[in-house]
Amino acid sequence: MDRRTLLAAGLSLAFAPAALAQVQALPLKDRQLVAQAAAYLQAMKMAKGRFTQTSSRGSSSSGTLYLNRPGKARFEYDPPAEMLIVSDGRNVSIYDRRLKTFDRAPIGATPLGIFLARRISLEEEVKVTRLTRSEGGFAITVMDARGQADGRLVLEFNADPISLAGWTVIDGQGVQTKVRLRDMQPTSGLDPALFVLTDPRPKG
Repeated sequence: MDRRTLLAAGLSLAFAPAALAQVQALPLKDRQLVAQAAAYLQAMKMAKGRFTQTSSRGSSSSGTLYLNRPGKARFEYDPPAEMLIVSDGRNVSIYDRRLKTFDRAPIGATPLGIFLARRISLEEEVKVTRLTRSEGGFAITVMDARGQADGRLVLEFNADPISLAGWTVIDGQGVQTKVRLRDMQPTSGLDPALFVLTDPRPKG
């Protein structure tokens, strides 16, 4: 598995202020649904659940997600993936135990920005290009408003009540990475150490 999967194609693109006109071009009913989805994401604080990640190239892996908004998340992959991704509120770190590699990037330059931001707005922070409805849910497609990041992010929600079902990232080459959530439940008292990751490799 590519250790940069969730950085290059995971939870979002790195978004700058976007064109509100793009959202206003949607029908009123769709704009209202976008606003409800943003309010739901904003209300997410501390939670824990499971995720399954699949790629159009055929790879698949699962793990546990710990969330402590704003700013913090932990993706703990099950074996044999041997990967750990942690956002500490400022940086996102990726450690691949099998490859013995460690990568770090500012959170604002990674896919985690849209979920972990202190203030979430799908009208001001991203360019919403499409809203589609399906039986029991809906999906919102967003892009980098500046055009500096290739690809699209599709946020997928259950309806009645609204809950995040997962997301799909389509990169500039058309490669899709799908993440599905399950058993996401509010929680409390998560250990702060879950959201700290330093380079564990021996120095020197």
